[in-house]
Amino acid sequence: MAAIISRVEMRLYPREEQVWKSHFNPDRPLTITKIPIIMPPPSKEQVLELNQIIIPTYGTVPDQQNLHTPEWADFDDKPDSLFFSDGQRRIDFVLVYEDESKKMTHKRSDRKKQKRKRQVYESNLINNGLQLEATRSVLDEKLIFVKVHAPWEVLCTYAEVMHIKLPLQPNDLKTRDSAFNWFSRLFRVDENIIKPEQEFFTAPFQKELLSNFYIQDKDTFFNPATRSRIVHFILSRVEYATKNNVKKFGINKLLDTGIYKAAFPLHDSSFRHPSTDPNCPSERYLLYREWAHPKNIFKLQPLDFVRKYYGEKIGIYFAWLGFYTNMLIVAAVVGVGCFLYGCLTRDNCTWSQEVCDPNIGGNIIMCPQCDKVCTYWNLTITCESSKKLCIFDSFGTLVFAVFMGIWVTLFLEFWKRRQAELEYEWDTVEYLEQEEQVRPEYEARCTHVVMNEITQQEEHVPYTACGKCIRMTFCTSAVVFWILLIIASVIGIIVYRLSVFLVFSATLPQHISGTEAIRKYLTPQTATSVTASLISFIVIMVLNVIYEKVAILITDFELPRTQTDYENSLTTKMFLFQFVNYYSSCFYIAFFKGKFVGHPGNPVYWLGKYRNEECDPGGCLLELTTQLAIIVGGKAIWNNIQEVFLPWVKNLIGRYCAAARSEKVVPRWEQDYHLQPIGKLGLFYEYLEMVIQFGFVTLFVASFPLAPLLALINNMLEIRLDAWKLTTQFRRMVPQKAQDIGAWQPIMQGIAILAVVTNAMIIAFTSDMIPRLVYYWSFSVPPYGSHSSHTMKGYINSTLSVFNVSDFKNASEPFSPWFGNQTTCRYRDLRYPPGHQHQYEHNIYYWHVIAAKLAFIIVMEHVIYFVKFIISYIIPDVSQKTKSKVKREQYLTQKLLHENDLKVVKKTMGKIANNIIKGVDSTFRPKAE
Repeated sequence: MAAIISRVEMRLYPREEQVWKSHFNPDRPLTITKIPIIMPPPSKEQVLELNQIIIPTYGTVPDQQNLHTPEWADFDDKPDSLFFSDGQRRIDFVLVYEDESKKMTHKRSDRKKQKRKRQVYESNLINNGLQLEATRSVLDEKLIFVKVHAPWEVLCTYAEVMHIKLPLQPNDLKTRDSAFNWFSRLFRVDENIIKPEQEFFTAPFQKELLSNFYIQDKDTFFNPATRSRIVHFILSRVEYATKNNVKKFGINKLLDTGIYKAAFPLHDSSFRHPSTDPNCPSERYLLYREWAHPKNIFKLQPLDFVRKYYGEKIGIYFAWLGFYTNMLIVAAVVGVGCFLYGCLTRDNCTWSQEVCDPNIGGNIIMCPQCDKVCTYWNLTITCESSKKLCIFDSFGTLVFAVFMGIWVTLFLEFWKRRQAELEYEWDTVEYLEQEEQVRPEYEARCTHVVMNEITQQEEHVPYTACGKCIRMTFCTSAVVFWILLIIASVIGIIVYRLSVFLVFSATLPQHISGTEAIRKYLTPQTATSVTASLISFIVIMVLNVIYEKVAILITDFELPRTQTDYENSLTTKMFLFQFVNYYSSCFYIAFFKGKFVGHPGNPVYWLGKYRNEECDPGGCLLELTTQLAIIVGGKAIWNNIQEVFLPWVKNLIGRYCAAARSEKVVPRWEQDYHLQPIGKLGLFYEYLEMVIQFGFVTLFVASFPLAPLLALINNMLEIRLDAWKLTTQFRRMVPQKAQDIGAWQPIMQGIAILAVVTNAMIIAFTSDMIPRLVYYWSFSVPPYGSHSSHTMKGYINSTLSVFNVSDFKNASEPFSPWFGNQTTCRYRDLRYPPGHQHQYEHNIYYWHVIAAKLAFIIVMEHVIYFVKFIISYIIPDVSQKTKSKVKREQYLTQKLLHENDLKVVKKTMGKIANNIIKGVDSTFRPKAE
């Protein structure tokens, strides 16, 4: 009988987009097509059973008198039990609603409508084969908990519909231990506490081939995560009302409308202590103890155990995060080495010594950096910042930038190999092609009929080609509009920098003139940079909250077909926004500030009013480092408060209120109900946080070699905080399949390509490395210089141009009078001095530097890209060991599931042929004679 149901369902829905089509098309009659299978015809009782199981799923809403209701049972004072009151049927899902008769917030008619929809929904769940048991809350009599159990027949039927892979036989391939296995064992979880998962060869489940699957116990063949996923699949597709010939369905809509308050699978125990029920495995307790606890910060994660409990989607995230963190160890070591190199060579930094030398920098008077209110200043004011800059702007920075360009390629290539291993081990290799189901929201809008070019059959889609173009145009326009809004906010920050610099330049020296120690550090440039960075961070956080809702609305309007398509579309939109939001200020400081300023006699103005900012004599590299530190540090603190502290406070308040109301024994389902729900986007924000960090680590690492070290420390904490949050503060997520990390993979590949360009340009245009090298090799010796050998002496004097104060225009001439007998001031540029026939035009040194910068960018990019190409070619995406396992599994699948069937068919056909021959001999031979 089970085989008949399975074959009928598979015949009704030959392709993914046709699955459950009849359920959402009231005009389409239900037909059961005959299938040429070799088996005796079903009896009348079997047909009736078939109709009871299948037809109510797609038929009209039953009348009031035909509604099935859940069983009612009182709580049996077993707080850790995961079973119905009979102790036999496992709770696979829990639905929570508020008793309509006790609601006081709605009209009576509204309460009746809500009750009717809920009753119809629960009746249809029972018609689908699920078993329900209702229990009233211990702490709040208004709450009703409906426990859901999926019997064996339902699990088998839907496992086949969902193409779930299940074990065929244990993995018999011999594996060789790695040479470093002894070392990694020191950091692994004790195998006596969490036993390694047994490996199996698997295949998509088929009920008619049930005997070929590895079934030792029916109760454990489908693990709790798989059971919950199957039940959630049913809950998402069962109808509860029909209005205007359109069927309404799914638990998500019932949750949104408040008919149900929550729907979730159960944790199997408390995280503080093991379950008192011997039938409960206490996996949550083990996860907290061996994975989420801070004491395990240096241990490897039990990924197979995480995947078993939470599903592949959670498992692949923590696998990626752990792999990324491990790879950061190498980058952090090299980054710290380059930082220490800069610290050790700081005292040999000749140009910084000249800035701080009272006989050199002390005699150099710099021109005002803004109009009117700014005054002349002495170069020695920037002595401290020049010393700090020597740490970051050194030869080690160049080495580290080249290394990070190669590191990011190694990280992505080795992650592909690791991901391929997980795809095989976790049975997600063919997930996208076979197993992923269509989103219910998509199916509900399938009102247009089109012809499929491949199958040449009609199929239902939610919009026509013209409608799809209109939707895409609207969504693209909305995304572009919001990105332009972000750019406008960045321009606003730039205008703030330009305007507030005037204020700080006019007032700051007066207030700190008596405190020389503070004046060294609190310059107008520093005050402007720090305040602008803080305001930029606040604007980023505010726009994040707004755009999050906008991106979800746009993606919902697009109506993607599958959950993977939905998440990939949302990921692309959110990352485009975040990229502009987080990185725009850094791009401005790195590539625009101080680059187009003109000279004191002819400055360049922004928007025709604000004079463009200038960099310190040492460049804008130190300011870029400050900007990165504020944004990355502030972002990490904000995310931890938002993700960890707030759920902890909410749960603490909830537990306090519950304890104040009663000290009764509380069942597991009610304990889980008072935990925080996980949002609809699940791990989306965790990925987004880490990929944004990945961008900061790679795109601007040339300005801050300690970024990988800070990212490593943050990620080691992030893994345990995310694990602690999932295990202790949130309800158990519905286990979901995931083949890979989705759209984040191509996004990181794009960042890796862009990182080579940005780091090359930072070294060329933001730092002073190229001008110093040009001076050392060309302009310190004849014919341009006067030194007899290559040296850095005289570099500061050579790179600061001269300006005659009499050439100031009235609009830019400072209020403060000139002091001393000098008639010139200096400014940061490479131009001819006054009195030269090409005065204030760029000199030969400038053009040598520009040529050297462009040559450096081209050479560095091509070298790194060539190395990246070689690495990508040498490292295969799938290891030989994984390929062998895949081939072995395919062979076994072919042998066990197909060849056995062929033998049965041959044997059956042989008997039929013999019967036909006998019939011919006995019937037709006399007539022939």
